[in-house]
Amino acid sequence: MGATRILIVDDHPLFREALKQAISGGVANASVSLAASLDAATAILGKEDDYDLILLDLRMPGVQGLSGLIYLRAQYPNVPVVIITAADDHGLVQKALNLNAAGFIPKTSGIETIIAAVNTVLKGDIWAPDGYAQPSTADKEGEDIARRVATLTAQQIRVLMMLKEGLLNKQIAYELNVSEATIKAHVSAILQKLNVSSRTQAVIAASRIDGVQAEH
Repeated sequence: MGATRILIVDDHPLFREALKQAISGGVANASVSLAASLDAATAILGKEDDYDLILLDLRMPGVQGLSGLIYLRAQYPNVPVVIITAADDHGLVQKALNLNAAGFIPKTSGIETIIAAVNTVLKGDIWAPDGYAQPSTADKEGEDIARRVATLTAQQIRVLMMLKEGLLNKQIAYELNVSEATIKAHVSAILQKLNVSSRTQAVIAASRIDGVQAEH
C-alpha cells in the first residue's frame, strides 16, 4: 500500500510544522509536504498532483478567503481540499462546503480532533466542526454567485484573484507569463460568466463568497 500523500498549505511556519508532526503521528503511512503559499502549492501540484488530501488555510499572501479553495477545486478536481483556518463562523463553513470543500477544521481544534477530521475525509466522508448545523435560511444570492464562479476555468479564477488584488491587465499578464490580449480575453469571459459589466462588479461578486476579511 502506497503512502497517504497530504499537502499542507499555510503561511505560518510554526503551525505548518506542528500540523505536519501531528499528522505524521496520527495518520497511517502519511507522507506530508508543505507549502507556504498558493503559488508554492500549485508549483508542487504541477509536478505531482497525485495527492490524497490538501489542507488549506484561508488567509495567506495573495489569498484572502475562499478564492484558493475555488482555484484548487477547479485545477485539481480529484484532490479533496479541507479548509483549516482560524475563522470558524457557520456562514463561512456553509460557503466552504457549498464550494465542495471536503471538510472544515477550525485551528482552535485539538490535535485529536484534527486527526479525526483528516482520517474521516481520507475515508471519503465530509467533516464539519462540532456544533455546526446547516443554516435554515440560505443566502440565495451568494449561492448563485458561487455557482457562477464555479463555472470559471482555473486560469480565469487566478485572473479574478489578481483583479481583487488591484492588479492591471499588464501586471497580471506579466505574473502569469501570458500576453495582455490573453488577459483581456479572460477578463471578458469572467464578466460574462459572472453576469456583471465591470471589473469592479466582478471583484465585488467574488468578495461576496469569500467570507473572510483581509487581516491588517
